[in-house]
Amino acid sequence: FFEFSVGGERVGRVVIGLYGKQAPKTVANFKALATHSRGYGYRSAPIHRIVAGFLIQGGDIVRGDGTGGKSIFGARFPDETLAIKHAENGLVGMANWGPNTNASQFYIATCATKWLNGKCVVFGKVLEGYEIVEEIENVKVDRRDRPLVDVKIEDCGLVEV
Repeated sequence: FFEFSVGGERVGRVVIGLYGKQAPKTVANFKALATHSRGYGYRSAPIHRIVAGFLIQGGDIVRGDGTGGKSIFGARFPDETLAIKHAENGLVGMANWGPNTNASQFYIATCATKWLNGKCVVFGKVLEGYEIVEEIENVKVDRRDRPLVDVKIEDCGLVEV
């Protein structure tokens, strides 16, 4: 789960179901970063990019501005599967810099993003709190899609289902 804040005010929880059978390595990375089991992770990380009608993006746990990232496997790790299609909103995928460059950055799609098929690893889906994603999607941004107020992951962890 992620507990988000916008402009310093907590707005709610988003629960993400993970595709552990289809993308076990990617899910292991995400879970470790969500729980801070390695001493670093998503807590206090910003959502640094918002494109209404497309996605919200965060997870730069190194620089916080979309230029960095760090995985539990080192700086980058390879694409695990590109078989899961970007067929609907609410899917969670790895943001990358090209083939086999996954780290910690992720996105939550706010539409079907079929042009990302074959390019980004989808490893989960929002199960609860999609209205929070929509609220974040509507935050005002600058010309570079950066939010004009702080949007942060205030807390994160695992919910057993």
